[in-house]
Parts: sequence; structure tokens; C-alpha cells
Amino acid sequence: MTYCIGMRLNEGLVFLSDSRTNAGVDQVGTFRKMSVFENPGDRMLVLMTAGNLSISQAIRQIVSEHVDADGRSIWNVASMYDAARIVGEAVRTVHLREAKALADCGIDFNVSIILGGQIGAERCRLFQVYSAGNFIESHDENTYFQIGEAKYGKPIIDRVINPFTRLDEAAKCALISMDSTLRSNISVGLPLDLLVYETGSLAVTRFVTIDEKNQYFRMIRDTWGEQLKQVFEGIVDPVWNAAPETTTNVLSSANMHSKPVRVAIPEHVSRGGLTVAPLQSLAQQFSDDKQH
Repeated sequence: MTYCIGMRLNEGLVFLSDSRTNAGVDQVGTFRKMSVFENPGDRMLVLMTAGNLSISQAIRQIVSEHVDADGRSIWNVASMYDAARIVGEAVRTVHLREAKALADCGIDFNVSIILGGQIGAERCRLFQVYSAGNFIESHDENTYFQIGEAKYGKPIIDRVINPFTRLDEAAKCALISMDSTLRSNISVGLPLDLLVYETGSLAVTRFVTIDEKNQYFRMIRDTWGEQLKQVFEGIVDPVWNAAPETTTNVLSSANMHSKPVRVAIPEHVSRGGLTVAPLQSLAQQFSDDKQH
């Protein structure tokens, strides 16, 4: 598994990928998942992959070398949409060639791709390509894509990122998202590739490979965890069974009629000495909710 993030902002694009392909007690594979297609002054495209490594590498090779019957290639198409079509066609080509053999061995055809960049005077664009070769494009309502082990790093991006976010802020957010994933899932690991692209540059201007010695990422890892703990500790505890006049931090009040759905005690089980509220079925619970 792996984790890759692509963000499209008004100022440009941010890409971040890890490099772990498998993890086990005695085996960890490291392969870089980010590839750059750059012709300075003409185009700058970034392709990131997650899923089966052999499929991903075959697709990348086809994308970099293939020229179709009309003479189109990733190096000369006029738009990012056409570039995404070329990537989708490469996915279908590899599927046609490999899917059956993989299925015979019990292996799914599994690949996800993020493609983003800028060609000429066209605006920056970002796409996610699926295993079937179809794709979708990022718009202002959805300014980023994640592939791979995405769930741990999603909340911070949802809270922070919008089209107006500055590139450095977005890069910081992406690194925090990655750190959250690294802490929660062993299948994602260092080193990381981070590329920040400024609109109109048509060349790579900011790129870094991040390992465990990187000073800024170490600061992120230490500071983010400590800040989260401080924020958590600063949130007051809930008030239970509050008096009716209490209006602050009330989780439950004395006039609420909340009851758990209790399972009836079997006849052969001896009963304890405590008296509890009457049993409540789900139907009774919904009825009570309507009444109060």
C-alpha cells in the first residue's frame, strides 16, 4: 500500500507521495511513486501511482514512450485532458495484456493514479484515473485527490484546504496528513517525495525527498502531536445529568429520557442486587423519541 496526495489551488499544485510498497516482519519494499514529465517552458506533469507495483510501472513506461496513430504522446498533447486520456489508454492497454494472467493467480488488477500539471497557457489541472482507465477532474468543490491508504490523512485536508490556500500552507497540510497516516499504518513509509508547483512556471521549482533526518518534517511530527494534545486537553469535560437550568457543556440533562437498549437477562442467569430502569425495546425507544 502507499499514500499519495495531489492538491489543485489557485496558486498552483502540491504533490506528495510515500515510497513503501509492502510491509512485513522481515520485508519492506521501497519504490518511488512520483514521476515527473517535464519539458521546461512547455509543460510540467506529475504522475503518482498506488496499487500493484508491476501494473504501475508498466503504465508509467507506456505513458512515457507511447505515440499513438495520430502522433499524440504525453509530450505533445495540447491539454491536460488529453494527457489524462493517454494515461487512461495506457491503463486499458496494461489491463488487456495482464489482467487475465493476474486473475489466474488470484491477483486483482489494482491501480489508482493521480495526474496533474500544466501545459502551455492552459490552467493547472488535476485528475484521478481509475483501474478501468476512466478519470475525473478536480474542481473548486473538490480541490484534492488521495490514493492508497487515504483515510487517516483525510480529516486535516477537509478542514484546511480550499482553492485560496497558499502553496506553503498546502504543503504543510499535506505533510501533516502524511504524518497522521505514517503513525497509523505500517504500509506507508518514508522517504517521501514532495513537489510544489507554481502556476505558470512550466518547470519544477520546488522539490524535496524527505527522509527521517529531514529537519522540517521532524518538527512537524513533534509539534503536531503536541499541539493536538494541548487542544484536546483544552476542551472541557462533558456535564452529565445536568440540572435543567444548566446551559453550558451539557452532554445529558436530568430531564432527558435516554435509555440504552438492554438485552433481557436469561432465566438461568442469577440476577444481581441492583435495580435498573425498565427494559426498553427499539420500538419503544423510537416511540419515546417522538413523544419527548
